[in-house]
Amino acid sequence: MTVYGIKNCDMMKKAFDWLKENKIEYDFHDYKKSGIDKATIQEWLKSFLIEQVINTKGTTWKQLSDEQKSSISNTDEAIELMISKPSMIKRPLVKLEKSYLLGFEVEKWGKLVASL
Repeated sequence: MTVYGIKNCDMMKKAFDWLKENKIEYDFHDYKKSGIDKATIQEWLKSFLIEQVINTKGTTWKQLSDEQKSSISNTDEAIELMISKPSMIKRPLVKLEKSYLLGFEVEKWGKLVASL
């Protein structure tokens, strides 16, 4: 399992704590430090809508121009924007063997434990 996100995010800290409490091993990909590639985002978009993957409540989104915000209606432009500003990607995003989880919700993550 791979957890994508940003290390110093409050939601990520909750997710890391939960994973530790439940003794779940994972790989972590900090897309702010290591970046993210187009192929990975395209893979995510097979499971989620662009509007679900972009964190419209965060400061990165709020700092975008109206033109940049409207560009998410174009998949290629939205992907390029996420690559250049990975902080705007909702977190955590978890890659499981055959599926993904987006965001941290204890109930959904509890089902994850049951499936392992």
